[in-house]
Amino acid sequence: MSTDPALREHLVSLLTQPNAHVTFEKAIKGLAPELRGKLPKGADHTTWELLEHLRIAQWDILDFCINPNYQHLAWPDGYWPATPVPPDDKAWNKSVRAFRRDLKAVVALVANPDTDLFAVIPHGKGQTILREALLVADHNAYRVGQLVLVRRLLGAWG
Repeated sequence: MSTDPALREHLVSLLTQPNAHVTFEKAIKGLAPELRGKLPKGADHTTWELLEHLRIAQWDILDFCINPNYQHLAWPDGYWPATPVPPDDKAWNKSVRAFRRDLKAVVALVANPDTDLFAVIPHGKGQTILREALLVADHNAYRVGQLVLVRRLLGAWG
């Protein structure tokens, strides 16, 4: 298919480049540790909750794509951290590394010419890798935008 490489390039760009939104890296850069668990007035989540939700949801979608023994998480509790405050800096850093690792895996999956983007995922209900990659990009953009909003409300953006 002659459009296949172009589609893959667009997907990789959507997953990794700022295009019409802030990147994950920019959204977390320079956030003071003491602000990671603060809930500003008017916000629904702390930056820790949003980071963990981003990590968990992205991992879950990736796992769904590649694991024939995939088990869905309980909704909504399985997709959010137990507490609004990170246990420590180590937990924050571990979550950031895991998010980056899983994003690279999603990118590698869609960039691989051996991946049939349109094939139905065997253990799913009609979903394709293309649909799941778009879901990751959409969800990440939405929640990264929320990270920026929380940082603005905390006076920690700009």
